Formats: sequence, C-alpha cells, structure tokens
Amino acid sequence: MSGHSKWSTIKHKKGAADAKRGKIFSKLAKELMISAKANGGDPATNITLRTILAKCRSVNMPADNIERAIKKGTGELQSEALEEIMFESYAPGGVGLIIQCLTDNRNRSVAEVRHTLQRHNATLAGSNQVLRNFQRRGQILVDANGVEEDALMELVLEAGADDMEHEGDQFEILTEPNLYNEVSEKVSAAGYQVFEESGVNFVPTAWAPVTDKDQAASLIKLIEAIEELDDVQNVYMNGDIADEALPDDA
Repeated sequence: MSGHSKWSTIKHKKGAADAKRGKIFSKLAKELMISAKANGGDPATNITLRTILAKCRSVNMPADNIERAIKKGTGELQSEALEEIMFESYAPGGVGLIIQCLTDNRNRSVAEVRHTLQRHNATLAGSNQVLRNFQRRGQILVDANGVEEDALMELVLEAGADDMEHEGDQFEILTEPNLYNEVSEKVSAAGYQVFEESGVNFVPTAWAPVTDKDQAASLIKLIEAIEELDDVQNVYMNGDIADEALPDDA
C-alpha cells in the first residue's frame, strides 16, 4: 500500500494544518452535516458522527463550529443543500485519481475541477475507468513512533481488521468498511495516534509506478492544487512513488 501511505506521510511532514485550518474546518463541517442528516446528531447512536468528532478534536475545531454544523445537518438550523460529486481523472504518467466533492453548486465544482486538471496536464476519465482500480476499505493510519508492532497487530486483528502494514513512519490498518468505526475506536482507546486521513477510503488495488522525480513533483503539485478547491473533500491516487523520486522536502 506504499503509494497512498507515502502520500499521507508527505502531507504529515508538510505540517499544513495551520495554513489550511479554515479549509480543514470547512471540510469537517460538511462531513458533520452529511452524517447528522443521514443518521441523526447524537454521537452515542451515530458511530460515523462519533468518528468525525474525533477528527474535529484532533485539529482543535471550535465547539461552536461543530455544534452549528450538526444542527444544520439535523435541520435545527437552515443550511444549503449539499450534493456529492465524484470525478475520475488520469494524471500524466497514467496515475489514476478519484476526486470527491461536496457542493451546493454543481456547475462551479465541475468548472473548478476541470480547470485545475487542465492546468496540470491531467484529464477527466470516463465512469469506472479509474474506480475499477480501487476498492472501498476502512483505512486506519497510525503514527508508528514508539509503537510496538506486534502489540498493535494483535489488537487490530482481534478487533476485526483484515491486515496491517508498516509504511515509513506510520502503520496502515485495513478493514471492511462496516468495521472501520469499531476498529478505529479500539485503536484510539488503546492510546495510539490515528491520523486524520483515516476513514472509509478508496484504496488502490492496482498501482501506477512513479519513478521520475519531475513526474512525482508534478503529481504532488496537482493533488495539492485539487485539495485547495473549496468543494473538494478527498483525493485518492494510485501512484506508487519510489523513494528516490520523492521531493527533497518530503
């Protein structure tokens, strides 16, 4: 699973939380609204909401922002209607991208994503052309610093996880989507640090190798540009970036 994990590692090392705090809060607010709308605003009965709240706490999202987003989701406060849109794209070199958006303006999202892809020499793909190389999985990314691998492995397998791999400075734990919340909560309760990129994600099943340093730099710039768009919630790729191709500051 090195490609996705390496990209997650790059994002951790860049430490962009302060510079992008407003974007992070906006993204989490949308997730709170969607979850509360679907399954109610009580985290005791809405386990997905409980997981999102843990992410909110990890980035110190203000309580007022959290409460307001949940109330918008449950209808206690008026809010815009959000629509989910998913784009499939090919970056230069054949790397596949899946771009998830939550938006109140479909035309704006389509125009912004298309323009960003064009600026970075990427193209939109047809339905399922990229998606067929990914699988929906629960993916828990855990800080590996000071962690005893055997102990964590025993914990997650007993909790129902399918697999765990050590990738650089983190562990990647994979589960069935319906078991993500249960396993993630047990990992957090045991004191392990779960990175905010964790969730029910699209995990690649087929990889596109990236061995050229210029290609890797262009790919990372493309993904960062897409993530800057207000309506974008998540970006997934199947680029397996070789260690020697990683940027010097990664």
